Amino acid sequence: MANAREIKSRISSVQDTMKITNAMYMISSSKMKKAKKILSDTEPYFYNMQSAIARILRHIPDIQHPFFSVRHLIPTEERKIATIVVTGDKGMAGAYNHNIQKMTEQFMAEHEHCKLYVLGMVGRQYFTKKHMDIAENFPYTVQKPTMHRARLISEEIVRAFLDRELDEVRIFYTEMQSAVAMEPVNMQLLPLKKAEFLPNQAMLADMPQEEIVLSPSADVLLNTMIPNYLTGLIYGCLVEAYASENNARMMAMQSSTDSAKKMLRELSIEYNRARQAAITQEITE
Repeated sequence: MANAREIKSRISSVQDTMKITNAMYMISSSKMKKAKKILSDTEPYFYNMQSAIARILRHIPDIQHPFFSVRHLIPTEERKIATIVVTGDKGMAGAYNHNIQKMTEQFMAEHEHCKLYVLGMVGRQYFTKKHMDIAENFPYTVQKPTMHRARLISEEIVRAFLDRELDEVRIFYTEMQSAVAMEPVNMQLLPLKKAEFLPNQAMLADMPQEEIVLSPSADVLLNTMIPNYLTGLIYGCLVEAYASENNARMMAMQSSTDSAKKMLRELSIEYNRARQAAITQEITE
């Protein structure tokens, strides 16, 4: 059995660690709540943008537009796919980074022509160690996502897609489904799917008919609206991932704090036993 002085030193060390985990829990909690508030404030604009695109497609369902081009003439196995991966800038967040990295590796193993874009220091370091080619277009931090950063990302992928450098664009991020459940998500950004904008036939039959005038044309309107819609979609993914990262770190720090409390209880009992043994030995002597 360790002597009382050694046990007291361990107790002091655990208490110092617990103060750090408590502080990190509070910081992550504040960041997560702020991120969700920002997302909820910006969502209405982009939902209205989505509704406007859906309204155009509802009236012109057969419109041929580059953003909806599925590239039928290119075989599936030969399509060039961009994978935008959103990881954290630091660890201590449980399995947050591991889950999204594992999903990305599985996807890339199944698709030969992938171009890897990575956001976050943890992901860049991980894929660099794996000797995987990483595009240097987005060397951004994932802390405090901004609309400006999302717009830069959307402009690059839109340019590459329209220039046919890419046939498909996907984003891998983590979605916070509840306070305790977070799931990695593989979302297709381009080409857009008309079915995701148009209601089903039953709903379409019940919708009131309307007459609209598109000026200057549906193509020009979509050319302006869709890049803005993609910017909002990417921004939402960045904020959702940021909130998920901080929620995962909260859970990890809470678990560490609980473990520290349990360890302190056990050390306290051991310390009292050591003191009692020392006193008994003094009395005996």
